[in-house]
Amino acid sequence: MVGLSVGPFASNCYLLWRRGDSRALVVDPGDDAAEIASALKKRDLVVERYLITHGHVDHVTALADLCDAFPAPVSMHPLDSAWAFTERNTLPPFYPQPPRPAPIDRELGDGQTWADAGFTYTVLHTPGHSRGSVSFHFPEPGWLFPGDVLFCGSVGRTDLPGGDWLTLQKSLRRLMTLPDATRVFPGHGPETTISQERVSNPFLRID
Repeated sequence: MVGLSVGPFASNCYLLWRRGDSRALVVDPGDDAAEIASALKKRDLVVERYLITHGHVDHVTALADLCDAFPAPVSMHPLDSAWAFTERNTLPPFYPQPPRPAPIDRELGDGQTWADAGFTYTVLHTPGHSRGSVSFHFPEPGWLFPGDVLFCGSVGRTDLPGGDWLTLQKSLRRLMTLPDATRVFPGHGPETTISQERVSNPFLRID
């Protein structure tokens, strides 16, 4: 796995592949399509699927360009794909409306289990930061990609359209039921673990 920090808000994009296998998953290609493309070419990786945790512009802006350069299907929750590539999803002066990629062929839903690029993973619908936020849980090797729901020492903001603190609390409680050793790769900032966040994250004192 390789993590890349892209765009003006240092969003994390992740490239996932198994040793000895050129097939890759790309999680949240938020910006800097050329940098992501370079990382894929450097490792001779072939994109098998794009996984989108949520629709905010800093997590989807490079998607269309990468789909053109590395054609592969896209997975996204319909509650976010409905607006993610419209004029509603802009952040001037940093981001214009993100271009729409090829059709999203897989509408994500809670509890789905998928097998792609040699991995098996489960989709957890974890709204609160946005209505269609999802977390991708890879039981083996013990990875979680929560997008902007959970960070190292913090949690996702809820003051953007579709955000709701009470809903986010429910999603966070659900993530805290995952095994302690689960490594968390958030949408911004450094890696953490479920056990570390359960103990030290002040926003998780929600009971």
